[in-house]
Amino acid sequence: MELLTPSEMARADAFTIAAGMPGAVLMERAGEAVARLAARVTLAGGRVLVLCGPGNNGGDGFVAARLLREAGYRVRLALLGDRAQLRGDAALMAAKWTGPVEPAEGAALEAVDLIIDALFGAGLARDLEGPARALVERVNAAIAAAGLPVLAVDLPSGIDGATGAVRGAAVKARWSVTFFRPKPGHVLLPGRLHAGELSVADIGILPEALDEIRPLTHENVPALWADHFPVPAPQGHKYSRGHLVAVSGPAQATGATRLAARAALRAGAGLVTVACPAEALPIHAANLSAVMVRPVEDAAGLAHVLADQRLTTVVLGPGLGVGQGARDRLAACGDRRLVLDADLLTSFMGGVDALAHAIAAAPAAVATPHDGEFARIFEGCPQVLDAPSRLERARAGALRLGATLLLKGPDTVVASPDGRATIAANAPPWLATAGAGDVLAGIVGGLLAQGMPPFEAACAAVWLHGEAAQEAGPGLVADDLIDALRPVYRRLFALLGAV
Repeated sequence: MELLTPSEMARADAFTIAAGMPGAVLMERAGEAVARLAARVTLAGGRVLVLCGPGNNGGDGFVAARLLREAGYRVRLALLGDRAQLRGDAALMAAKWTGPVEPAEGAALEAVDLIIDALFGAGLARDLEGPARALVERVNAAIAAAGLPVLAVDLPSGIDGATGAVRGAAVKARWSVTFFRPKPGHVLLPGRLHAGELSVADIGILPEALDEIRPLTHENVPALWADHFPVPAPQGHKYSRGHLVAVSGPAQATGATRLAARAALRAGAGLVTVACPAEALPIHAANLSAVMVRPVEDAAGLAHVLADQRLTTVVLGPGLGVGQGARDRLAACGDRRLVLDADLLTSFMGGVDALAHAIAAAPAAVATPHDGEFARIFEGCPQVLDAPSRLERARAGALRLGATLLLKGPDTVVASPDGRATIAANAPPWLATAGAGDVLAGIVGGLLAQGMPPFEAACAAVWLHGEAAQEAGPGLVADDLIDALRPVYRRLFALLGAV
């Protein structure tokens, strides 16, 4: 699903209004959606406090308050600001509210069954301060003290809709209802943690607005990359599914390479070879069955192996070792499809231009840093590191590197140099474990080996990785992810109509 920034959402609103839909109708429908969800999560006749802000988010709150009151709920409404200062559609909706309006600054938060947070929405562009911040902090204190449930309108007040950042203070909602499309702030952390369970309501905004906006950001779900996903063909064979090489370092650091190699094979690569120094060969051979092992001492040896054009894809980084040797091995890869991870990325600390030059001949390349590696690669690049969110940092990094960039984390972002980006929301907390990144690098490589385009391969790998972690469950170790991919693939192939 597309993710719209606040400015893109404003364009969708304007497009729909210009096509003949009154803004007041959109606001009425938004308030109806809020009231429906409030009624679903609150007992009939319950006590509801609606906190309204001075803009259109507050207008949605006035509608919800009116409809809930008409439905028999005991509703109090508190306004932050002066009712006489409301403008446009918000003023129209406020005029339809015939009940009392309390000042929000002193509103009692006790003896209520639900708070509706309609203070500020996705368009918030400044840090909360003064009475607004104090009110949000009081709401959060009531949540902490009594478990008071909060339903947020659009986004919890204080969350930046574009970045997910907390603007001074932010409400910790149990539910959020947004309209037409989610915003990046709903899926980027910490916004996702504040939004709670998200509902997306259709209020009549025209889908054709998306053709006008052409959004570049999506939530990472199969519909986005399914058309590119490699499904084994009846006439296929192992050579048609690609041959991947995972490059290993010395004997004391072999586990990461094996995880990547096994994951690549499980992800569908037809053949996988571990290229390793002679001292590490017995260790790999004793622990691998379906994966082949070849002795490769240095960059020249790797170049010799890759003279076989059937070896199409190389994973460099897991267990490789840091330094000139890693950089030389990358140079030996020539025109192969590449996955760059871990030690390989650290070997280019502060040298993003050198890394970009080294991979320029690759027909496809995916870099998979975590935040620490990302900061090391782009050291001295303020236009990348100072971007306002992980989403925009990943975009800027992909453009500078000239390759697909997969920025790992609980809200993993995949970005292409052409500006496309996805944000993942399916990774459980127990995925944060040693070796999980090596498995992810292998999955990316396995998909690249089968010819999947780099951006789509990275997105699919991130989704598969998160689903495998959910399948394995709490207590997983990295090896469990590889086995858990089997049922995930079965479900995915069923979704794709391939089984």
